[in-house]
Amino acid sequence: MSNVESDAFVFFGATGDLAFRQVFPALQSLIRRNAFDGPIVGVARSAATVDALRDRARASLEAHGGVDPQAFAKLSERLRYVNGDYQDHTTYLRLRTALSESKRPLYYLAIPPELFPTVAKGLASSSCNDSARVVVEKPFGRDLASAQELNRTLHHCFPESDIFRIDHYLGKEPVQNLLYFRFANSFVEPIWNRHYVQRMQITMAEAIGVEGRGRFYEEVGAIRDVVQNHLLEVAALLTMEPPVDHMADALRDAKHRAFDSMRPLSPTDIVRGQFRGYRQEKDVDPHSTVETFAAMRLHLDNPRWSGVPIYIRAGKRLPLTSTEIRVDLRPSPHAVFGGSTPHEPNYFRFRVSPDVIISLGACIKAPGEAMVGERVELLARDSTADDMTPYERLLGDALRGDAMLFVREDEVESAWRIVEPVLGDVTPVHEYEPGTWGPTEADALVVYDGGWHNPEPPRP
Repeated sequence: MSNVESDAFVFFGATGDLAFRQVFPALQSLIRRNAFDGPIVGVARSAATVDALRDRARASLEAHGGVDPQAFAKLSERLRYVNGDYQDHTTYLRLRTALSESKRPLYYLAIPPELFPTVAKGLASSSCNDSARVVVEKPFGRDLASAQELNRTLHHCFPESDIFRIDHYLGKEPVQNLLYFRFANSFVEPIWNRHYVQRMQITMAEAIGVEGRGRFYEEVGAIRDVVQNHLLEVAALLTMEPPVDHMADALRDAKHRAFDSMRPLSPTDIVRGQFRGYRQEKDVDPHSTVETFAAMRLHLDNPRWSGVPIYIRAGKRLPLTSTEIRVDLRPSPHAVFGGSTPHEPNYFRFRVSPDVIISLGACIKAPGEAMVGERVELLARDSTADDMTPYERLLGDALRGDAMLFVREDEVESAWRIVEPVLGDVTPVHEYEPGTWGPTEADALVVYDGGWHNPEPPRP
């Protein structure tokens, strides 16, 4: 069934925030591109009507990208609504009636993670899971044990080949370009190893705080929110061996081998921080020790990357919003021009957001008679254009059964294995001032490795 397209789209949590921000805009875009023409069924516990859901869809599009009259008319015409409690078996019977003509539906669970098992079991007990696919949102568990339990529950209801664990970060064009850049350019592979690469840094900085989501953030913190999933996935793309082919399982096999070689973090590898004022946020414990910042040093135990540290840093209320990867190369073994060459190493820089940059840091001769060098950055790409949102791309892939950009069971469990030793209050949380680059204690992680490279503000 992997090559057969789904003929209906069902989203649980149809009246929720995620559907409002992401699902309706993605559906309109898919319809506009003629990428999906089946029925669309919203399921929620609200005692709403299909007309009310159409109104909410319009409001969503007005707030997120605009209404395309022709595409919205088709979306509105195909939209259906089923309301009911997710624990009530009759809700799923009504869903079966709404899907009477569908043979291969796709279910998208835009609901809190604690409801995933309830809905999966409800779909299975009503035979709604027959020949169906299911998309689940992160977080995939809170730790290794809960992730394993969630996977067991899902596997009772769906085969692994029909489970699509969505990490919207993998749907971003710049993140996919990391993969393409690595394996489409012959000059990269010979130097992409410990003999030429000295260190890597991955920084995800956010200028915003928790934005009224204090209750949610108290449950997750920075490590669970973005490190265990987004940033470890990026680290796997940077360090994995070449896939044997371009098929989805080959890519995911290669990523899983990279995860397997990542050493579990220890308390000496991590510094946690919390911005001053976080404890005064709504729904936040006044004595909270949840981290809003995390910096860590990751090691891979394999022949390609042994001895090369990967520094990962993520935080809120930092000086700017940007996600950037920097790969520093080792210095030239022979200093032909002595001290006249700048000490900063050659490097690759990949900026993922808000603008998109791929560049190479190099050294050239400065103008004049003396053989003195200066640093330049050779720009390979500078672009902000991406006409497809991550959710449009990922939901389209799921409808087609293309699992390449989705996270497999073994990846999820390996990522939890890596962060498990440092979850909770294993290490202290250090306060930092909003608008700074986190607590000064994080500098000690890289003190012998050139310090942190802070992303610069995007170009005007």
